[in-house]
Amino acid sequence: MKILWERAPLTSREVVDALEPDTHWKPKTIHTLIARLVKKGALGAAKEGREYQFKPLVREEDCQRREATSFLARVFDGDVAPFLACFVRNNKLTRAEIDELKRILDQKV
Repeated sequence: MKILWERAPLTSREVVDALEPDTHWKPKTIHTLIARLVKKGALGAAKEGREYQFKPLVREEDCQRREATSFLARVFDGDVAPFLACFVRNNKLTRAEIDELKRILDQKV
C-alpha cells in the first residue's frame, strides 16, 4: 500500500519492481496480495491497454487510524496511556520526536 500511496497509479509489474528488492517476495506473492487488496476494496484496478493500473481507494491516514485503533483495542484494551508509556520507555526517541509528542499532547489539554 505504501508504494501505491506514494506513486499511484502503478501496474502490477511496477509494484513488483518496487517491492522485490526490499521484501524479497516472489512476484506471484505480490500479485496475490494485490488481488486480495482489490477484492477487499482497498485498491482499485483500471485496465489501461493490456495492463491494469492500480490505485488506493483508501487514504493512508484512514488506514493508519483504523489499524492503530484495532491494535490499541486488542493489545491495550483501548487504553492509550499504557500504550504510550510502553512505547516511550522501550524506544529511543529523538529530541524532535519528543517535542512533537509534547506538542500533540498539549493540544489535547
